[in-house]
Amino acid sequence: MALPAHAQACKKCFVLDTNVILHDSSCIHHFAEHDVVVPISVLEELDQFKKGSNTLNFHAREFVRALDSLSEGRLFDGGVPLGPDSGKIAIKLEQQFHDDLRLNFSSQKHDHHILNTAYQLAKEKPDTQIILVTKDVNLRMKAKSVGLLAQDYTSDHVRDINTLYSGKRIVDTAPLSLIDIMYQPPYEMEPDALETAQPLLPNEYVILKNHKKSALAAYDPVARKIRRVDKQSAYQIRPRNAEQTFALDALANSNIELVSMSGRAGTGKTLLALAAALEARHRYRQIYMARPVVPLSNKDIGYLPGDISSKLDPYMQPLYDNLAVIQNQFFENDVKHRKIKDLLDEEKLVIAPLSYIRGRSLVKIFFIVDEAQNLTPHEVKTIITRSGEGTKMVFTGDIFQIDHPYLDSQSNGLSYLIEKMQGQKLYAHITLEKGERSELAELASNLL
Repeated sequence: MALPAHAQACKKCFVLDTNVILHDSSCIHHFAEHDVVVPISVLEELDQFKKGSNTLNFHAREFVRALDSLSEGRLFDGGVPLGPDSGKIAIKLEQQFHDDLRLNFSSQKHDHHILNTAYQLAKEKPDTQIILVTKDVNLRMKAKSVGLLAQDYTSDHVRDINTLYSGKRIVDTAPLSLIDIMYQPPYEMEPDALETAQPLLPNEYVILKNHKKSALAAYDPVARKIRRVDKQSAYQIRPRNAEQTFALDALANSNIELVSMSGRAGTGKTLLALAAALEARHRYRQIYMARPVVPLSNKDIGYLPGDISSKLDPYMQPLYDNLAVIQNQFFENDVKHRKIKDLLDEEKLVIAPLSYIRGRSLVKIFFIVDEAQNLTPHEVKTIITRSGEGTKMVFTGDIFQIDHPYLDSQSNGLSYLIEKMQGQKLYAHITLEKGERSELAELASNLL
């Protein structure tokens, strides 16, 4: 969102698209001292989102309520102040399409009405820098094609995806004496003993290496020690690399209430989370696996044939596939094989769309959110703030494989969670790097 130096000095006015408000209902308070304009066509579109229990409906209602609380003043003309050290907000009524736009942009499209409002403002106020704010990249391109400034809404973007916290670091030249300590009781050492450029964060993992010797470790913020991390299995699922070992360690640690795992398809994120949940099921009254439903072509699931179960099955099937992998580790007459079926029948193991948890009390639940990269930062916050006593929350996803039309690797909820939560004592993250499905799957992932 950086602007030229001469542009930064002049007054700014931000024109908001509907998708910005549906992404963050508090967006109008994030433009500092600058003015905000809401086209009347945006209010018309918000009206279609007021009813319902989805996050979009919540944001639509919250925004309209916030706007109503300001409406004792005049929301047209010059607008009303948003607060101390803030600009003003105004609603801009419809105008005839400007001659410069009429030939190229159909008046039948909602986006073009927003574009027209911003363009008309730019013509009316040549001394004010008019900026269209939208999460729709195509609309941004249209705005730029007619000389308008256009930006994404980035108040909840992570700073640099290339430096996003990975949850681990590698020390290639660790002293052999320190590695030996990790294999001698009590299998821990003081954090000051390990020299690193930056101190280890709480629950950060580390690979200690020195030629042929190595050790896996983690900084324990409770004991304030660097402890050894042992390879452990969960419901007969065994880690195949260091990152999977770290992931299972975090998932099994009752002191860590929030875990995130990122990585491309095939790295084992969902499988490890589910296996760890089954292994620790005695500590929880329910295991709940959920994922957001993001239909293809952005169409609602109502467009799909069949009843609600038929509509949702395709979205939940990958979770059942992971469960089948774990179940097939055992013969059909094995107790652990039957136990999984019993847990499903008794609804102690539930697989459902994320929207089904609304209004639920999440107490003493091992809660797994799959495909978390398709959530907004606000949705992630909403889920975590519902966490009750004795609940463990796990978010998994691939921040580079996003199906949501208005999210990317910097603006999705999983990236936001990783950046904001790093260093917290109740939180651990691990980025899984190596695919473990098959040699063919790994080859395709690397080359295609």
